[in-house]
Amino acid sequence: MSEETWLRIDVSAQRLDVCQGERVLRSYPVSTARNGVGELSGSECTPRGSHYVRARIGGGLPRAAVLKGRRPTGEVWSEELAAQYPARDWILSRILWLCGREPGRNRLGNVDSQRRYIYIHGTPDSEPMGVPLSHGCVRMRNDDVIDLFERVPAGTRVEILG
Repeated sequence: MSEETWLRIDVSAQRLDVCQGERVLRSYPVSTARNGVGELSGSECTPRGSHYVRARIGGGLPRAAVLKGRRPTGEVWSEELAAQYPARDWILSRILWLCGREPGRNRLGNVDSQRRYIYIHGTPDSEPMGVPLSHGCVRMRNDDVIDLFERVPAGTRVEILG
């Protein structure tokens, strides 16, 4: 029986690791919340603790496809599109929607990660990685999130360390 493949998001290192057992198979730079870590609804913080991938959204979409409300808009991100919508928080390419596993910490009530729409998702390539700038989600480069999406089935365990 092979060891479980799981994801570790290290907020202090701004890194996402794909692990098998204790072995790191791949590492990607990420950008977590500008407001730091925290679980409260409305905090715009990245939640800590044990999660799992509840849903995978965007399979087969073009690189940098724009998603809004978890649905493709038909747009593909470009500098021109960004100039038209300067205030938009861009969710691009793929979404891995997270659900907390710990009632009272990141599941149910006013700390529910899924109801907070906490995702791992793509962002414009012009956005820096390694710097906390998101509204709570885990942002990745488009090529990286597409690569990760292909490796991670629904139900995959995700540990967020703060």
